[in-house]
Amino acid sequence: MASVNKVILIGNLGKDPEIKYTQGGMAVAHFSLATNDRVKDKDGNWTDRTEWHNIVLFDRKAEIAGEYLKKGRTVYIEGSIRTNSWDDKETGQKKYRTEIIGSQMVLLGGPREGEGGGYGGRSGAGKSGAFDQRTPDQEPPPSAAAGEITDEDIPF
Repeated sequence: MASVNKVILIGNLGKDPEIKYTQGGMAVAHFSLATNDRVKDKDGNWTDRTEWHNIVLFDRKAEIAGEYLKKGRTVYIEGSIRTNSWDDKETGQKKYRTEIIGSQMVLLGGPREGEGGGYGGRSGAGKSGAFDQRTPDQEPPPSAAAGEITDEDIPF
């Protein structure tokens, strides 16, 4: 039977990536990514629900993350889910950690100009710790001077 293990996330970094190197010199980046859902509660009030994801990137993607990603930056991550387990040395209990192993990363944006470096591009997270959910500014429509798209404009 076939199976699929694929995750697509767009969210904001909760902290700067932590970059380490293996003995073989391979870069490994670890960081947390917050995604946010807005739902109505039973009283009809909107509430924000933030889910935190542990992201791991390797090789060049890890180096790029270390160079360009900062707390609050919006990023697209595509990858797969992996859950690791181990026995706690102090308590002997079984511990688990679920991570997203990133295979694709796209830098989408950072904090807006004039706003702090807190996650979501705001200097304060607010009462709910939610992201800025305002509608983004609309881009102006292309002008007629730009001309029409012809077959020569298509790159394939």
